Amino acid sequence: TEVTEKLEEAVMIWTKQIRQVLVESEQIRREADDVGPSAELEHWKSRMSSFNSLLDEIKSSRVKKIISILQAARSKTLKQWKELDASITIAANEAKDNVRYLYTLDKFFGPLANASPVMMEHIPSLMNTVFMIYCTSPYYNTSEHMTSLFLKITNQMINTCKTYLCEG
Repeated sequence: TEVTEKLEEAVMIWTKQIRQVLVESEQIRREADDVGPSAELEHWKSRMSSFNSLLDEIKSSRVKKIISILQAARSKTLKQWKELDASITIAANEAKDNVRYLYTLDKFFGPLANASPVMMEHIPSLMNTVFMIYCTSPYYNTSEHMTSLFLKITNQMINTCKTYLCEG
């Protein structure tokens, strides 16, 4: 029982730390007003990296051994642990999926940033790709994500126009 108590303490500390990571990941992002759409991709790449690292740690043999010992001891801390494990897995899957979909837009980001204000040739393909993401992504098709993406695309268009006007 002494060993079980020590292991439960460790799992409770991990649980608290993982909860903190999840809470922080859900907080509203503070971004500059003129940030472009590549920032969206970078955000999800960073989030994917963080959650994949966390998943790797959770799936490590050391953690698995501790969890199996607590399962044998019928520890009550495992219910919370399993819920958090599922939440981390969902968050990692969401980030991975969003990165995959946002990479389909990446080819438009360069031309959007470097084009003259007559960038109309890129807009139909860009909008079709955004529409495809909205229709097929199981995670990214929320109004929150789409609004953020459209805002960043608009910011990039405005920045391109400003640059063009200042150079002209």
